[in-house]
Amino acid sequence: MSDPLGAFPRFPLAHVPTPLTEMKRLRASLGPSCPPLFIKRDDCTGLAGGGNKTRKLEFLIGEALAEGCDTIVTTGALQSNHARQTAAAAVAAGLRATLVLVDMVPYDGEKYRRSGNRLLDDILGADIHIIPPDGNPVAVFKELMADSAAKGRKAYFTPAGGSTVTGSFGYAAAYIEIADELAARGIGKSRIVHASSSGGTQAGLVVGHCMRPDGPAVHGINVYRLDADSMKADIAKLAAATAEKIGIAAPSADAILLEDGFVGPRYGVPTPEMVEAVELVAQTEGILLDPVYTGKGMAGFLSLIQRGAFAQDETQVFLHTGGMPGLFAYEDEFLRK
Repeated sequence: MSDPLGAFPRFPLAHVPTPLTEMKRLRASLGPSCPPLFIKRDDCTGLAGGGNKTRKLEFLIGEALAEGCDTIVTTGALQSNHARQTAAAAVAAGLRATLVLVDMVPYDGEKYRRSGNRLLDDILGADIHIIPPDGNPVAVFKELMADSAAKGRKAYFTPAGGSTVTGSFGYAAAYIEIADELAARGIGKSRIVHASSSGGTQAGLVVGHCMRPDGPAVHGINVYRLDADSMKADIAKLAAATAEKIGIAAPSADAILLEDGFVGPRYGVPTPEMVEAVELVAQTEGILLDPVYTGKGMAGFLSLIQRGAFAQDETQVFLHTGGMPGLFAYEDEFLRK
């Protein structure tokens, strides 16, 4: 069977397939009713600390190069994993990276504004523009794009998280990878659970499920927006556009499963449940999650398990989307004991 994603430009960046490992000790800690647990280690994609954005960037950078661009412009919060991986991907592809980082998270930890991903952005040599919470990022984008054009450069813009149709191709491909791995192990009934934020990862996974309807279900944990209904609608819209671009039927509205209740006060603001989840996985499996995405996603995952939301014969696969460098920016949350 031909690969429908093979028609699109792609620049190899990720170390794939990433490991798919069983979490036996975590399962044992959760009691006899816990279903089989696996973790898909997309924190191991290999680009400047790894993470899910690397899969998206293979297609985003591929498109930028195909369009003759020499600069990539993107945005995110100060501790953006996407910005860090975009800066690294640009280096690997011989492009300039311009990052517009918005100081949008109301968190005053001692290291938040100078460690973690923020430090790595500097080390990677990105051109960094920091916008205050009340700033106007759109005006900054327009100015930067105009400046690039005036200097004879051609810039490629991608929004936060790389969550465009092109970026979503990365997780349509990842879904096929996971489905193939599960099938090779003889695992049938299964589900992928992951932290959902800007939407491209979940949209891509849902489209992958359309391509392989016998594969695992897809279940997002909202770690991003307080308005889950509008977030769900945006993911559905992106999934439909991605499916159309690939040339397959759009997923149904009920294909977007988005669990709410784990964002906390706001995106990026720590919660006690996140801290507990990060420490539990570290101390049972030796795996480091992050405080913004996978920590809150795991908190939601554990809550669903403890509430009996999953059948005992359904294998659960937690998608580790990376972000470990963010732990250093949130060290206050883990050093209070």
